[in-house]
Amino acid sequence: MSVETLWFKVDLDDTMRRVTGGSELDFDDLEWLGKLLLGFPESSQKTMSAGIKKSPSNGSEKKLSCEEQQAKINEVKKLIGPLPDKLSIYCSDACISRYLRARNWNVKKATKMLKATLKWRSEYKPEEIRWEEIAREAETGKIYRTNYFDKHGRPVLVMRPRCQNSKSTKGQIKYLVYCMENAVLNLPPGQEQMVWMIDFEGFNLSNISVKVTRETAHVLQDRYPEHLGLAILYNPPKFFEPFFSMVKPFLEPKTYNKGKFVYSDDDNAKKIMEDLFDMDKLEAAFGGNDTSGFDINKYAERMKEDDKKMSTIWTRGNPSLAASEPGVASAAFSLDSLKLDSDSDASDDEKTDISSSHGIEPEVSDNDETVAASTGNATEGVH
Repeated sequence: MSVETLWFKVDLDDTMRRVTGGSELDFDDLEWLGKLLLGFPESSQKTMSAGIKKSPSNGSEKKLSCEEQQAKINEVKKLIGPLPDKLSIYCSDACISRYLRARNWNVKKATKMLKATLKWRSEYKPEEIRWEEIAREAETGKIYRTNYFDKHGRPVLVMRPRCQNSKSTKGQIKYLVYCMENAVLNLPPGQEQMVWMIDFEGFNLSNISVKVTRETAHVLQDRYPEHLGLAILYNPPKFFEPFFSMVKPFLEPKTYNKGKFVYSDDDNAKKIMEDLFDMDKLEAAFGGNDTSGFDINKYAERMKEDDKKMSTIWTRGNPSLAASEPGVASAAFSLDSLKLDSDSDASDDEKTDISSSHGIEPEVSDNDETVAASTGNATEGVH
């Protein structure tokens, strides 16, 4: 362990003891917690794990002209090659652009990341998950999409760690994927980002499971890159903010700026929320005027209607496509053709971790620890 890493860990431990009254979190727990809450990019994750150095690309995000961006998108298309129908719908120019931005317009890295996602989508089939499969996970309102948008037209996902009702890693991740697919489905034309509001009322450290947090971070950062526009941490534990202040030098500015700490007893809290939301639609739990609360029955009806839209979008309105898709996938497209390991000249540090390519781990037993899920047009609306 380097001197810098040791100092950082000691400083974190000291901060944790002061703000939690003696409770301790493992350093890895804190790292994964940070990844989950702010969606750390791969480069930042590796600098934290391997030496605690400032992010090498801090402040140096590439600015490309529209022509240069399109040229790189076309390069990725050429490297990916022909795709079956569902994957070709997914792999729009807007989608490829997100993967390129996530890898700072590095074509090789973006292509590798996208190939891994295409393989995952072929196997996991996230667009085929339906309400009946995840209804039990949704019962308590631990994650749900609200029926309002922020003032920028971004859909809003609410997360409540205290409402965890499952010990199944597989079930929790499947529900998370369902929620993300649903939020992407409801992105307005021209919008590709969403807002997460995490309500920490009743939160305690026992809500954190490194296992589920790690899987959640993998799904959010590797399968849905550049979809997070803003994360509002509402009434978080007091140790969260000093922790993120300490890791700020190791993060991309755009990543750090996506996190906003809001406290209900802060005089500025109401203004922050008023700037972002219509207060008559915002839930009372976040300082708004809507006191109706989460209703599982009404939410179930909304989701079932969205499930019907999902089927239409992924078949481009052609029902026969859904039936023919498995045949297309097997006859015209082989997962092996993606050649995920073809970038042999990339260093080990650059290679994307796809060990959890399905975004899930094996079902956990009933005696596993309690966990928390703190967690456009037809072409652009499904990327």
